[in-house]
Amino acid sequence: MFFVVSKIFWLLAQPLSIVLLLIVLALGFGLFRRRKSSIAALVLAVIVHGAAGYTNLGYLIIQPLEDQFAVPATPPRTVDAIIMLGGATLARPSSARQIAELNDAGDRLTTTLWLANAYPAAKIVISGGSGVLDDEGESEAETAKRFFSMHGISEDRFILEGKSRNTDENVAFTKELLGDASSGTIVLVTSAFHMPRSVGIFSKAGLQVLAWPTDYRTPGPQWFGFDIANPVQNLNVTTVAIKEWIGLVVYYWTGKTSAFLP
Repeated sequence: MFFVVSKIFWLLAQPLSIVLLLIVLALGFGLFRRRKSSIAALVLAVIVHGAAGYTNLGYLIIQPLEDQFAVPATPPRTVDAIIMLGGATLARPSSARQIAELNDAGDRLTTTLWLANAYPAAKIVISGGSGVLDDEGESEAETAKRFFSMHGISEDRFILEGKSRNTDENVAFTKELLGDASSGTIVLVTSAFHMPRSVGIFSKAGLQVLAWPTDYRTPGPQWFGFDIANPVQNLNVTTVAIKEWIGLVVYYWTGKTSAFLP
């Protein structure tokens, strides 16, 4: 139930949806000849779209999340397991064409591949089912396994978790599969902006992980300003940032994470 509600809520709460809803609202006010309300709704739509797509707002609000954890300055000598959270592949083309098509978070796969080669004795835990309401095709764990196999990683190293639909389920199902290995050195790979929430959930579940963030979206500290070079990318980063902050609030409020910002 939580999964369905969260997906429907986000469908309506993301910036592009808000802009559309405001435009529809403006049209509704226009039909009832409420001119001032109609103009106000249109102005709000322009402000939301302009801030999300034509400024660096998204980078400013995602940066604190990315800076919360850093790649270990001194890597561990040994690693027992490497956990990679899903969200790095495009489900439909990957499943239909039997390939591993990467999305913007593809660094999760390439970083995990580097770690797998650096620690050849470590098990590789791939956690990812389907994060969409229309659950069609193979799990992301299967897609990621194909990627690693294509790059020479032995299949006997894989532990596949293909049932999870969100981060909370990633952790719960992964903990079950790890068993006794959960007491060793475990490296967690996910996007830098997603690491605080992930570490918080693993900590709440009693699993201590070594954060290895990847997939950075920001260049570093910056001031608010206009950015018209790539509006689509700006909108995407803003959307991801807002979603992650909402996720932090909801997961902390519902007791799924050990701290609001671990």
